Amino acid sequence: MAEDLWVLGTHMTRFGRYPDKDAVDLAAEAALGALDDATVTIHDMDILAAGTLFQASSGFGQRLQKQIGQTGIPVYNVANACATGATALRTVIMAIKAGEADMGLAVGVEQMGKMGLLVGGEKKDKHVYEPEGRYGAVTGIDGYLGTDGMPGVFAQAGMAYADQHDGVGFEQFARVAYKNHLHSTLNPLAQYRKEFSLEEIMGAPVMAYPNTLLMCCPTGDGAAAAVVVSGERLKRFPKAVRKRAVKISASVLTSDPWVESGQVLPDVNTLTRNAAQQAYEQAGVDPADLDLVELHDCFATAELLHYDNLMLCEPGGAGDFIDSGAPFRDGSTPVNVSGGLISKGHPIGATGIANIYEVATHLRGEAGDRQVPGARVGLTHVIGLGSSCAVHILEKAA
Repeated sequence: MAEDLWVLGTHMTRFGRYPDKDAVDLAAEAALGALDDATVTIHDMDILAAGTLFQASSGFGQRLQKQIGQTGIPVYNVANACATGATALRTVIMAIKAGEADMGLAVGVEQMGKMGLLVGGEKKDKHVYEPEGRYGAVTGIDGYLGTDGMPGVFAQAGMAYADQHDGVGFEQFARVAYKNHLHSTLNPLAQYRKEFSLEEIMGAPVMAYPNTLLMCCPTGDGAAAAVVVSGERLKRFPKAVRKRAVKISASVLTSDPWVESGQVLPDVNTLTRNAAQQAYEQAGVDPADLDLVELHDCFATAELLHYDNLMLCEPGGAGDFIDSGAPFRDGSTPVNVSGGLISKGHPIGATGIANIYEVATHLRGEAGDRQVPGARVGLTHVIGLGSSCAVHILEKAA
């Protein structure tokens, strides 16, 4: 069994909208870019894992092979909500750990265009007025207030945290979005690169209080890819290639444990905290050791919750954490220096690997104007309602 694993190469497209390309084109661009970055070809790969949510039943990995090279290797098509890309990455990791592969390619992609507001629940239940179904629901809902709109679901989760802890209110949630829009101005691959004032963010149209329009991630298109290699195979590469490799110190995937409230409002907290605890233990690091974090800020309320869930702050201290400036690029624990989902964008299948790309780029010292100086340890986090949570910890090569 492989004892250590490394990101050998990684690449992502700019997130945005590509009406003249399809998902295969985007995935191929990311895949070939990652292979080139790793100084390898598709013929060196022992496994391919392809993640996409909205084309999950299309045999996407095999379609991608027809564009980047059909070599007969096993292909895994992966769909796991917003954790799709990270799950594809973990599929490759597990194959290498099992000794079935020495090197593999993970690709995440989505083409969402102007898909509009995403919702959960069963749409066919909209006109059901008597309790029925597995959970006795009157309608297909997510949340105590009966909304199945994602801004509303995460608004409720954020307001529950604000109710339980002092120092958390509208301004703290808005400050998260202010930070991420500011960070995106330095990221040439971000879907949006515009700074907004705190007043503009708080004054934007309300989607579901406290989430305003500028506190919600956009839909869009994009892809990201990573080449993962075993430590033994890495030894056969030239020194210049080995020097840029980034160690995968932890890879964890969790799902929801049972909690009573989770039958109504998805519990995004417990599985994240469980994943983080396992990852820190695997990697042998503490939250204080992290030089940067890319976490799942589908909405500003979500990022604030995850400061606490990932143990970046004291329990209940997420409001003080954002007010202190700690998660800003020049703070003690930079969070979402890429601009996060709120501004970098969130093509669902691509996000988990795009986070890996961002952290790896900083650990290599190749992030340009947005570089976190001296970055050596980074964490990526992604969560998909349903729920699934992936946490990876990466470390700079010694």
